[in-house]
Amino acid sequence: MKLYDFTRAPSPRRVRIFAAEKGLSIPSEQVDILSGKARTPEFLAINPAGGVPVLQLDDGSYLAESDAIALYLERLKPEPNLLGRDPREQATILMWERRIELNLYIRVLQAFQHGHPLAAARIKKQIKDYAEFQRDAIVEQLAWTNQQLAGREFVAGPRFTIADITAMVTIDFGRQVEVLKLDPAHRELARWYDAVSSRSSASA
Repeated sequence: MKLYDFTRAPSPRRVRIFAAEKGLSIPSEQVDILSGKARTPEFLAINPAGGVPVLQLDDGSYLAESDAIALYLERLKPEPNLLGRDPREQATILMWERRIELNLYIRVLQAFQHGHPLAAARIKKQIKDYAEFQRDAIVEQLAWTNQQLAGREFVAGPRFTIADITAMVTIDFGRQVEVLKLDPAHRELARWYDAVSSRSSASA
């Protein structure tokens, strides 16, 4: 296997952390998406969507999208389990994963794409007001997430799952590109964040 990666992007990091939790070491190739390397004809032949991560399988085929790659790796190495052991747990983890993706992760990406100079070359027109709208929504979503973590060790329940990976990567990227800040008053969020970011996989 080989992972087409870009260390500065959040989605490939989700896969790297997932693989690290599994104890999998996957060779990688860097694809600089900021300079347009993911939009070349050669790379579009690998992933028509023009993004990373992409996992090249041993048979030469390709899987794109971080959740699809995570599912493949989970089936390849079931333990430690990160996607759920039974239908109810799988559905619960997916529910929280989607909540983080739709209400926080996508908002962070939109605030970055429409408000940060590094993203200007990747979209046709930045809409600054839209970036500010997303920033305000991020503040509200972080407060909501803090409330939901009360009495819960991890995002989706009592153990670390892909939902925690997505949430941690989202917060780290948001802080890196200065579209979010962690409020010290959000004690549950801070407690959770300290726990997940201290895992060895977080450095992947």
